[in-house]
Amino acid sequence: MTVFGLGQQKPRHYREMLRLVWDNRDELPFAWRILKDGVCDGCALGTSGLSDWTLEGTHLCMVRLELMRLNTAPALDPSALADVSSLSSRTSRELRALGRLPEPMLRRKGDRGFRVVSWDDALDRIASGLRSVDPSRAAFYLTSRGITNEVYYAAQKAARFLGSNHVDNSARLCHAASTAAMKATLGHGAATCSYADWLHADLIVFLGSNVANNQPVTTKYLHHAKQNGAEIAVVNTYREPGLAKYWVPSIPSSALFGTELADHWFDVHTGGDLAFLVGVFRALVESGGVDEAFVRDHTAGFEDARDLALASDWEALERDSGATRGRMQAFARLLMDRPNAVIVWSMGLTQHTHGVDTIRALMNVGLARGLPGRPNRGLVPIRGHSGVQGGAEVGCVPKVDAATKARWADTWGFAVPSTPGWTTSEMIDHAARGEVDLFWIVGGNFLETLPDAEHSRCALARPGLRIHHDIVLSSSMLIGGDGDVLILPATTRYESEGGGTETSTERRIIFSPEIPGRRIGSARPEWRVFGDVMARAFPDRSAQIRFDSAAAIRGEIARAVPLYAGIETLRVKGDQVQWGGRTLYGNGRFATPDGKAHFSNVSPRVRLKPDTTETLNKRPGDQEAPDLVTSCEDRNAPASVVSGFSRTFFVSTRRGKQFNSMIQREIDPLTGASRDEVLISAEDLVRLQLENGSPVELRSSSGSFRGRLRSAPMRPGNLEVHWPEGSTLLSASAIDPDSMEPDYNAVATLSRI
Repeated sequence: MTVFGLGQQKPRHYREMLRLVWDNRDELPFAWRILKDGVCDGCALGTSGLSDWTLEGTHLCMVRLELMRLNTAPALDPSALADVSSLSSRTSRELRALGRLPEPMLRRKGDRGFRVVSWDDALDRIASGLRSVDPSRAAFYLTSRGITNEVYYAAQKAARFLGSNHVDNSARLCHAASTAAMKATLGHGAATCSYADWLHADLIVFLGSNVANNQPVTTKYLHHAKQNGAEIAVVNTYREPGLAKYWVPSIPSSALFGTELADHWFDVHTGGDLAFLVGVFRALVESGGVDEAFVRDHTAGFEDARDLALASDWEALERDSGATRGRMQAFARLLMDRPNAVIVWSMGLTQHTHGVDTIRALMNVGLARGLPGRPNRGLVPIRGHSGVQGGAEVGCVPKVDAATKARWADTWGFAVPSTPGWTTSEMIDHAARGEVDLFWIVGGNFLETLPDAEHSRCALARPGLRIHHDIVLSSSMLIGGDGDVLILPATTRYESEGGGTETSTERRIIFSPEIPGRRIGSARPEWRVFGDVMARAFPDRSAQIRFDSAAAIRGEIARAVPLYAGIETLRVKGDQVQWGGRTLYGNGRFATPDGKAHFSNVSPRVRLKPDTTETLNKRPGDQEAPDLVTSCEDRNAPASVVSGFSRTFFVSTRRGKQFNSMIQREIDPLTGASRDEVLISAEDLVRLQLENGSPVELRSSSGSFRGRLRSAPMRPGNLEVHWPEGSTLLSASAIDPDSMEPDYNAVATLSRI
């Protein structure tokens, strides 16, 4: 047994920590204050300072440390943007390395680049656009880059003040399917338990989720849960090395020898979780594994859901899931033998055209076992970004119910628009058709976060005024087009006056104070800019939209969003309030009109074997994306025929060493895979008579990807490529119709180059 995993593929935590200290050497005191007093701007675990509310001791992960340079970097030289053609060949990582955005910059139509303008000039340009724009042709999008609840709330209020419901956030791209399904079945789109419940669970299940990569602090919880007797099961296409064994750097025994995590592996096809969960539900029914008292007293719709599951065909479930009937029955037995189960899932389940149905099927399993509303068990849509849970909850979404509209109108003093709002993908589609005149984008980079970068490029080029509000440069900002482009420099959450809050995966609203230290140029908090520019555009109504402080926003959120009562009391480091308490629905009532949780009637979609060339999960009426188009005018060109390739596979996109689309390393320390490598099973290598490292091309109906094969513990018939590089294979038209969440998977043919 080697110590510290020497000679094995694993993250080198201590070495990386030293390197990151060196990278931030010019602002070490400031970086230390951020770590000591701020709330993590990485995943939605919600670490405050170096502590959390689950375990005693120091909590610090590489995700947070890798993001530190975004907070400590110096200002970029604005002259570098005078001619953006010189930047076109740079990667996003290289663009970020130029430094923080210090001043507003404007690029007029036809200009080669940007020039610095004053805030007054910038706000006047936006105000002029706001006064003249038809609100139905204005769109607002906010990503999760450390953005606080206060910013999300102020932005969505500003959009509706203008008269537009076209406002959305990046949760649309990751957990919109979870929110849609959970609201319909339980009442809220949030975790039903807390992280503390993991420590005393009998069983922790991960479906389509890799916490070792995306929420690494949770591996500390898993270490302690296993010491307390828990077992861990993983349902996935790839046997993630980080879930097999992980070296937790803050636990001496684990840092030395590692912690064995997964006890049970259940292999499924990409997108096969839906059929797998239907099969598990059927197996629970057939084996007497349903918690009859819970179902009788707290749920509705069980009989219809049960009958539909019993009518499903085992052979079809096996084909579509990639798992045998025996494995589905084994999973059901595991849930029965270990009743205190916590089921955790992420984008491996949601980012499909059938994402909502998959989560509905998962809810059926959870309700059958009586998991929500009880201690030490529950259902957890784990969040990979610190802003996405709260962003939607404080209203940064295109659709709200009638009661919320009435409450907001009473609070705000103006009516909420009645016209339907656009989701993120719909904004891009409308913009590409020339139907968006003003597009305000806070953070994010559609070229690297949405399927079909060319479609996004077309969309970004069309508006008469495009506003990018961010802390660093991105490739999206460099796109010229039919109108003006304005860049506004934002503060980070740690620089924002009056501090701010985030909402963690476990529904904990946590205050992050303003951290004293250096500031960048004239950067301003986003919430202040939204209020100031709306007041400048409509001065007679300025009192309705401008906030004097972040505390004033929290006070209004408490009135406008009853779920967030208590947010107005958060003022200093460590202040927090957990809406719903440790156990959501702990009183036995769900947040549905009848107070009951609702089973869903779910059937697996008809799926195709991976050796066909049809589109995975294609629905009647779905449109094929054009193949490798290069301009907006080409969008309606017919797709070229894919032919002459050796085999067809289900392909999923995965993350490596990165945060969202921000690539941090070319080699993933957990897997050893390079960004151009295609993960493939050893069985498929033998079947195709290919060798490890063989150069190949993958081709879908939307585009192609070239890389090298890398043998991995995969379910045969499936491949994985890194995202966003593999986004060339994805179709912009493949979207879940119930949540409008894009599909980040494809069917592609593979050929040797």
